[in-house]
Amino acid sequence: MKLGGLKLATIAAAVLLSGCAQFRSHKGVVIDPQLAAGIQPGVDNKDSVEKLLGRPSFTGQFTPNDWYYVSRDVNQVAFRNPHVTQQTVMMVRFDPKGNVASVQRTGREMVMNVDPSSKKTPTLGRKRSFFEELFGNIGSVGAGGVPGQGGDNGP
Repeated sequence: MKLGGLKLATIAAAVLLSGCAQFRSHKGVVIDPQLAAGIQPGVDNKDSVEKLLGRPSFTGQFTPNDWYYVSRDVNQVAFRNPHVTQQTVMMVRFDPKGNVASVQRTGREMVMNVDPSSKKTPTLGRKRSFFEELFGNIGSVGAGGVPGQGGDNGP
């Protein structure tokens, strides 16, 4: 009987710990370092870069001659926020004729954590309580002197 209880406890522990599993994922393009190192300013053009690396992750919004290749490895434990372990952003800038003008690479140092949700929304002006917001407009709807609400203001 003890052996059955041990099996049950082992299975329960395995199920509980599986929720804490670490997930690794890759997002973006796979940049081959040897192919990327072979891109030379003044030698390559848009067609040769596209053949080597494929279509870019995105192009510059204001300068379509800037191509960005983004590669990111992420670890995530259970339901926690993902953690960037490695990131490479490669920007290939072309001249107006379509030839490579420069190649720049950045890494994980450009990653910034942004907290998009907080418990308060900053507002300008007067701070009002919940009940002031709820009952503050009672009596002001249809008040006299407001155009379009009747009274002697119209022609």
